[in-house]
Amino acid sequence: MEKLYNNIMLPDNFSDRMSYPNDVPYLKNPPEVINVTVGRQLFVDDFLIEKTDLKTEYHKAKKFDGNPVLYPETDWETKGCSPSACPKSGGVWYDEDEKKYKMWYEAGWLCQLCYAESDDGINWVRPNLHLEEGTNKICLYPKDVSFEEDPLVALRPDSCTFFIDYDAPKEERYKMAHHGPRWDAAGVVGTSADGIHWKIHGLTGEGGDRCSAFYNPFRKKWVFSIREAWTNGDPYFYTGRTRAYFESDSFTENIEWTAKERKYWLAADKDDILDPYILSTTAFKGYDATGKNNGGYPGLYCVDAVGYESIMLGMFEIHQGLNNSDFGDSGAPKITELIPMYSRDGFNFSRPNREPLVWASRYKGSWDRGYVQAVGGVCIIHGDELWIYYSAFSGNESMGRRQLGKTVEEMDDNITGMYYGGATGIAIMRRDGFVSMSGNGTLLTRKLEFTGKKTMGINAIGKVKAEILDKDGNLIATSKEFNGDSTNYTLDFDSFDIESLNGKVIRIKFTVDGKLFAFGFADENGDYGGAHAGGIVG
Repeated sequence: MEKLYNNIMLPDNFSDRMSYPNDVPYLKNPPEVINVTVGRQLFVDDFLIEKTDLKTEYHKAKKFDGNPVLYPETDWETKGCSPSACPKSGGVWYDEDEKKYKMWYEAGWLCQLCYAESDDGINWVRPNLHLEEGTNKICLYPKDVSFEEDPLVALRPDSCTFFIDYDAPKEERYKMAHHGPRWDAAGVVGTSADGIHWKIHGLTGEGGDRCSAFYNPFRKKWVFSIREAWTNGDPYFYTGRTRAYFESDSFTENIEWTAKERKYWLAADKDDILDPYILSTTAFKGYDATGKNNGGYPGLYCVDAVGYESIMLGMFEIHQGLNNSDFGDSGAPKITELIPMYSRDGFNFSRPNREPLVWASRYKGSWDRGYVQAVGGVCIIHGDELWIYYSAFSGNESMGRRQLGKTVEEMDDNITGMYYGGATGIAIMRRDGFVSMSGNGTLLTRKLEFTGKKTMGINAIGKVKAEILDKDGNLIATSKEFNGDSTNYTLDFDSFDIESLNGKVIRIKFTVDGKLFAFGFADENGDYGGAHAGGIVG
């Protein structure tokens, strides 16, 4: 058993069981005392709640009016392949040391990896990186190199995830996991001192064509999210597009997983309802949602995740039912959207709300008509907001679908309407704003403990008062009432010293008339000690 930062006990064989979003072990059997030392505490599930008469309210992001912030413009983004300039996982990070936004993205469909940077996260510059003079290309892909000679240059971009690792030595500060558009093939991992010049360390195990990776900072594990297409016999899950799980202490060593080592992990399930828009399309008429008719059911296209405050925040990229052959001939993009998912142990993710946080517009002529995808880093903390970068495609109905199976030498003809017009946008929401406990009532937490803290803060709208109780329910202290709108308000307990609660078991009773998003305990510098997702601005 492994004791986690929040006092959850993780069994040694935890990955032998799939992650059921409606049957999460630590929600059924939470620790007797929950440690809340790390990060802001979000109400994305019932983990922290003993009882409440408040209503759970789920919130959506708002698409930025200036979208797309990056779209295909250059020759290497528009010619020789379907036009595209979007990460498709890739990575969008705020480099906290250099005070700069950085993006690693795919230029042209399956054509080229590139790098862009920005001072404000909205206006992006393509610097001349001199690897190919006058371009921002990285990882050049010569056509006459075999996979055996050099796995990286022979792969072609399809599924790459980039990270900034502040704890690594300078020469390995940037990390890249790279899979090509091949089934049951190995990928490669690389490190870099500048995010541009890469050293390849070795091969991963085999996976499908849309693998990704992320880092769990709470357990200090590198996790590979592996595309699968399994049938495990569980009637609760849809099969087809699914995910397997593999973790490692090292990003560069012991990552050549075997088929046995990659474990059944995530899939769409019977609570994922097929989108009415898909059911109404001409291509889909006559299909049902049983899985009998060539993929007529939702699937899991990809998973990206990141440590955010006290949780692992994931984006479940749900694929709404149509296979390439069903929808692609029209030149319209397939429909994928992003549903948030949350974990407190890094493996079991709950999805209490199946509505997308970032959705496809579905309208012909819109830049984000479909094929919405998350990015490596998932979101950037931008003051009082979360900036959620995402990829999306417009499609082009004047063009048919490309023929699959073409070689690299045939890439000049590798153009398709279905994968046309890839661009990058931003969806914005309140910091910690995924879920609020809303209404006029009270919320009593389970037993809590923390260490090294001096103040208590909340993220709330309206009126909130907090009562600190001892483990037996006796009143210790009461805060003054907060009345306003703040993502980080320090509660006033008059002369009572929050520091005196370090190491003690307490409960908190909140009285709310409005919305309570999160609470937490901060140190003398006002730091909650949580994970910073794709970076924190300011």
